[in-house]
Amino acid sequence: MAALLAGAAAIATAPLFVKVSETGPVATAFWRIALALPFLWAWAAIAQRGVLAASFAANRRLIIAAGLFFAADLAVWNWSIVLTSVANATLLANLAPIFVTLAMWAFLSRPPATMFLAGLAAALAGVAVLLGGDLGLGGRALLGDALGVVTAMFYAAYQLAVTRLRAGVATSTLMAWSGIFMVVPLLAVALATGESILPATLTGWMLLIGLALIAQVAGQSLIAYAMAHLPATFSSVGLLLQPVMAALYAWVLLGETLGWIEVAGGVLVLIGIRFAQRAELRPDKLIGQ
Repeated sequence: MAALLAGAAAIATAPLFVKVSETGPVATAFWRIALALPFLWAWAAIAQRGVLAASFAANRRLIIAAGLFFAADLAVWNWSIVLTSVANATLLANLAPIFVTLAMWAFLSRPPATMFLAGLAAALAGVAVLLGGDLGLGGRALLGDALGVVTAMFYAAYQLAVTRLRAGVATSTLMAWSGIFMVVPLLAVALATGESILPATLTGWMLLIGLALIAQVAGQSLIAYAMAHLPATFSSVGLLLQPVMAALYAWVLLGETLGWIEVAGGVLVLIGIRFAQRAELRPDKLIGQ
């Protein structure tokens, strides 16, 4: 449980680093993965002892799909963070479990439980409150909120790919190989859109290194370790700490205060996500952002 809570708190720092990064949003996502890859590959090499290539060969298509989905998730999420508040971007991105269930309903004809429908209703009500609170802030904030929802869709696709892979691929192997297929498209998009690729100062480089080591390496590793030792119900509650901690960090460090509308909307979204997770009991198969 301590590892799970520490991992969620570490991952929650990601939007703060993005918010103050000296590089563009997609370029920041590229550096988050690129700087973490040596550590992720070292972890995989130690954990898997020579079966990395065999694991990739047997699951090539799904690993590539997982990497591309997560790359799209990070690129869209980082733009959402830049355009709207950290709290909104993180809360809306965590709607992914709801989209996972809706996808399984649509493509696998698996009807959702009544509790899930109640959670969906609460989450949608919370989203409506959050969007309503941003109406007075103009199109930039609303676009950021919309991108937060799109982030959840991409993350849901990533989670479905990971669910299929978990039976035969270790977490360390998945993170190492999928990272390879994340950095190339992220760098290509950043270059094509003319984003600033390199930070201008030493502080800018330190921020990117912090993002990679704290959010990606430490956060992902701690959560992967915790989920291997905890029941699904504990894991799901722990991961809900991520958006709460992100909002707290943004309030203390960036001065992003929350009004009663944002708090009410956030609580409804969290309740909806929690109901959806309890209905499906699948968060033990998922990895945090």
